[in-house]
Amino acid sequence: MLSGVKAGLVSADVLRREQQELRRHERSNKHLEEESRHSETVFRDKLGRKRDLAQEWLEQRQKDEAKSKRDEQYAKWGKGLAQGKQQQQNVEDAIKEMQKPLARYIDDQDLDRMLREQEREGDPMADFIKKRKAKENKEKKEKPRYKGPAPPLNRFNIWPGHRWDGVDRSNGFERQHFARIANKKAVQELAYKWSVEDM
Repeated sequence: MLSGVKAGLVSADVLRREQQELRRHERSNKHLEEESRHSETVFRDKLGRKRDLAQEWLEQRQKDEAKSKRDEQYAKWGKGLAQGKQQQQNVEDAIKEMQKPLARYIDDQDLDRMLREQEREGDPMADFIKKRKAKENKEKKEKPRYKGPAPPLNRFNIWPGHRWDGVDRSNGFERQHFARIANKKAVQELAYKWSVEDM
């Protein structure tokens, strides 16, 4: 039988001997049972080597941290650096506004500056302020622009350089190009009007 005893009709002596043998076998295996009860599980890889789970966990954690840092950096780059700075500036402005009292009085300089910078329709001093701002901006280095009669059109809407003398030295391609476009548009418009004339 599976338990190790004989099956069928057996004498009492044979039965007693088999039971003693089973007890002796159980007692000899008792220490193995106690050892295995308090032992830790041994994990092995495919090649049979013992695995150090704590070390593997630390390595995996370091990899995850490095990956999260890299992903965070790529996400930051993907949003755009200028947009990130602008968002940071918006947060700082919001914090600054939150620290101010709810009621704003006449001596609030931020409110005064904000109201002065607003442009209102019909303001008689608006032109003067625009000229003054333009002059302040002009003091910054700006490239000179062409000042003169309107230049001929080109396909790319590029303004001529500031040293251009106003003489058109092209081979006439741009003029022909715009003439073809205008002619094509006129023909399409005429065809449309012709097709809906009797309606």
